[in-house]
Amino acid sequence: MVPGVDRPPSVDQLARSLAASGLPHPLLVTEARAAIAANDVAGAADRVRARQRRLLRPVINATGVLLHTNMGRAPVAYETAAGYSNLELDLESGARGSRQSAVGDLIAAACGAEAAMVVNNCASAVLLALAARAPHGGVAVSRGELVEIGGSFRVPDVMAQSGAQLVEVGTTNRTRAADYRAAVDNGAGTVLKVHQSNYKIVGFTEEASISQLAALDAPVLADIGSGLLDANCPWLEGAPPSWLQDEPAARQTLRDGADLVMFSGDKLFGGPQAGIIAGRADLVRACSRHPLARALRPGSLVLDALQATTLAYLHRDGDAIPFWRMASIPVDTLTARATAIVDQLTGTAIGPDVHAAPTDAVPGGGTLPTVTIPSAGLVVRGDHTEALRALDLPIVGRVDDATTVLDLRTVDATDDHLVVEALSTLVSPGESA
Repeated sequence: MVPGVDRPPSVDQLARSLAASGLPHPLLVTEARAAIAANDVAGAADRVRARQRRLLRPVINATGVLLHTNMGRAPVAYETAAGYSNLELDLESGARGSRQSAVGDLIAAACGAEAAMVVNNCASAVLLALAARAPHGGVAVSRGELVEIGGSFRVPDVMAQSGAQLVEVGTTNRTRAADYRAAVDNGAGTVLKVHQSNYKIVGFTEEASISQLAALDAPVLADIGSGLLDANCPWLEGAPPSWLQDEPAARQTLRDGADLVMFSGDKLFGGPQAGIIAGRADLVRACSRHPLARALRPGSLVLDALQATTLAYLHRDGDAIPFWRMASIPVDTLTARATAIVDQLTGTAIGPDVHAAPTDAVPGGGTLPTVTIPSAGLVVRGDHTEALRALDLPIVGRVDDATTVLDLRTVDATDDHLVVEALSTLVSPGESA
């Protein structure tokens, strides 16, 4: 030690001084040790706060992206008390049951399928369905549907892992039923149609319909991606939203002749992250008996939340599904909320810089890439997104032309007072902090 320089505290002493943060002691020890090693004892508290902010925590999504992948996609309202369930117990016989039967039967009823099962996500659903078909010859896929989804996962890579042989047909922009027929005639035992969820090919294009593919002598598997259950949206009052036009739905895809559909549980379905396989009972059974099914199966919390969501559909209660409740709010209601918030900010430093304005929300989650949904929210002069994210309850907005936009379509009305409180703490761009 240098004479006259205070000795740094011990790691344990520094860690205990940070106990009020609420983090477990072993994590405080890690941050204390790092602070001492960096000769930054005074910064230990900041390190702990940064560690806390890396934990999963609630946020207010004011981006206007309804299915925001970075914020968990569809918001799910789900609570359960600690306890057991009949997850794999047949209550009538007392013997072991299937974790797939209860929720699978509900989903099958909701989308008009013979049977259904649940896995971890849509990529898992495609992987399992292809693996179950791998022994039956190649799988014909249009070159225009060899898509890449988020995280650089590509359909050809998923297919390779399944053990199925890829048979490319058609071209990037034009693939006809005859192209699939030629592949089936040459030994392809399965046809896979993949929805272009996160991009569009426009112009000189052509694709084969499900009904055309159903006429071929091979099972048709349809990855419809985003998970719209029924194009008629019977769980909503009035006509289906116009922004859903041309979006493939499970019920109609099966009706048109698909043998299996695969889709996400946490997109337009509005439930927890899951992958759903629905369709012909024999094909679903083959998937459930494949060795991969155990590796890809969901846990009881996912199944319980998915059951609650599916029951809401069967009750035709769209208000019970947070995604649909947000998506169907009239713009006039959002405008009135925005105006009320502006009024409550009168007299605050940021008040003169905030006004209500029309906005455009988007479905998000890799769905409907060219679609916008009319919305309304708040426009604040200056970029305040960093300050809003730093709050104890972070608010995530977006920046547009040097202004902060808070779209209220993705903000629950019960959180409006929190938006008021947050904005009232901001400093006007013309003032110093």
